[in-house]
Amino acid sequence: MLATARLQLQHLPAHLTRDSWPGQLTILEEALSHLDALDAQWRQTRAQLPEGAGPGSEAYVDALDAHHAECWSYLDDWACHGRAILDIQAAARQAPSRWKRPQLPALTSRRSGHGERGR
Repeated sequence: MLATARLQLQHLPAHLTRDSWPGQLTILEEALSHLDALDAQWRQTRAQLPEGAGPGSEAYVDALDAHHAECWSYLDDWACHGRAILDIQAAARQAPSRWKRPQLPALTSRRSGHGERGR
């Protein structure tokens, strides 16, 4: 979604854009990167929990709480700026299409030049 929004933004006419969108997309990209790193860290933490420390155990719950606490600010970034993706999509739908149907060459008769012998 982010890559699509970034691409759409590059092709939108200036009158349909907001100055805040590029910065908002950057915030979202950075937040997603942090969330991806925290997810990898969580998987590693979960794998290192003592045997028997599954969901519901004190060790698991404490580790999960710590993980969630680290994620909240990045999730908040998405809550605050995620709407920009939808706004860019809406603007892209309003924009005049840059892609026009290609003009096909005029059809020529099969008899014009080809297949005529000695004429």
